[in-house]
Amino acid sequence: MNPMRALRQYQKVNSHAQISEASPHRLVQLLMEGGLDRMAQAKGALARGDIAQKGLMLGKAADIIIGLRDGLDAEKSDNKEYVQQLESLYVYMTNRLMEANLHNDADMIDEVARLLITVKEGWDAIAISPGAAQ
Repeated sequence: MNPMRALRQYQKVNSHAQISEASPHRLVQLLMEGGLDRMAQAKGALARGDIAQKGLMLGKAADIIIGLRDGLDAEKSDNKEYVQQLESLYVYMTNRLMEANLHNDADMIDEVARLLITVKEGWDAIAISPGAAQ
């Protein structure tokens, strides 16, 4: 058996196990991690001149950010304005990824990655209190 194929299969099974056991908070973390991974893969593909792979990975990163945006619910928030600002940031990030894809611009990918890292750091800092909905 091809060792790389075996590794990918293991990673796939491990990912499915993490997702099936994850709290909603952890699922958002996994999505953000996945978006950052896809952006890194897109930059690697761009550096190799693999434009098709770069486009595929940026498309997946954009889909993840769209999923994060779709998961926002201002009605359940104490700060509706914050949710609207976060939604606007996600729209901006998605647009920048499309622009980065169009122009093969690694700096734009880095910009979006930095923004997502900032959002993820805030999300990671949220402590789920005992008894809170998970």
